[in-house]
Formats: sequence, C-alpha cells, structure tokens
Amino acid sequence: MTAGQMQMQGQGQGPAVVEVAPVTRYDQRMFALMNREEGAALHATAVRRRLFVGAHILMTVASVVCWNVVVFGERQVWALVATLALLLPWCFVTGVINSATRGLLELRGRVLDERQLADRDRARARAHRLTSGLLLAAALGVGGAGWLGDVHVEGLIAPVLTAVLAAHWLMPLWVAGLMVRDEPGE
Repeated sequence: MTAGQMQMQGQGQGPAVVEVAPVTRYDQRMFALMNREEGAALHATAVRRRLFVGAHILMTVASVVCWNVVVFGERQVWALVATLALLLPWCFVTGVINSATRGLLELRGRVLDERQLADRDRARARAHRLTSGLLLAAALGVGGAGWLGDVHVEGLIAPVLTAVLAAHWLMPLWVAGLMVRDEPGE
C-alpha cells in the first residue's frame, strides 16, 4: 500500500483501493518536523514523558484558572501576566509531547501508517471516556453546588465550561503522551 492510498473491503468483491488526497509538501514538512531527533533525549524514557505530561497538565490548569480570574472574576492584572508568562513554557512542553508521539495527533491521517492510525484512535477513544467522566463530574459539581450550597449556578457555568473545554481539547494529547512506548533498543 502506498502513501495516499487506503485499503477498504468491498461488498463481497474483495479489497478495493480507494484514492485519498495526495501527500502535500506541507504534510512532508510537518512529518519531518514531528520526527526530528534533536529533542529525543527530552522524552526518551517513560518517566520523562510522564513528567512532561504532568507539567503540561499543571500549566494548563494554572492557565485556565488565571484566565477565568481575568475574564469571569475580578480582572486582576497578575492573572493576565501569569497567563501570558505560562504561554511560552506551555508551548515548549506541547512540542515535547508532540515530538514524543511523533505528531500522532497533529499529522494528517494520510501520512500515518496503520499502527499510528490505530494508536491515534486508541488515544482518542480513551481521552473521550476520560472527558465524559470529567463532564459528568463537572455537571454534578455545579448542580450540587447550586442545590446543596448557597451558590448561584450562573456564576459557575462559564468558568467550569472553560475548564472542561480545555481538558476536552488537550486530553487526547495527554493520553497519547502517556501511551507512548519506548523506542526499541538496537
């Protein structure tokens, strides 16, 4: 099977080859970028990958909290400065995780092999299950705060939705970063 083609089972007629969009120069550049070896030492072991994923989660939580303070809270200047200060290290750690996964979630499907496509689907499915649990916990938490506590739910909905949206967006990256296996030894 060549790049840009995909095997599909026909309706009892055997395998049929279906043309998919060709691999573009952009795809080639992104594939080369995601598979560079210069930063491999940063994510060479499972412990290092877990540390980067954990750091990414912590920076994301801190950024979302600060952003919620700026947008929905008291509009504190320190929160905006903290959000902006976290942006560059957050981008660096995102790049390390993308490098560790070899661009599994960033590359188009036409440049990934069958194993990578299966890994991407597995990471997305696991992230979907985790995000569903997070949505349930958020809904129960907001509902419980409104029912049991003396809290106006209207003031909680937007910040909680912002936090859950960020988790939904990044959960596949975190799961894929934790699922990466070590490179085989020579």
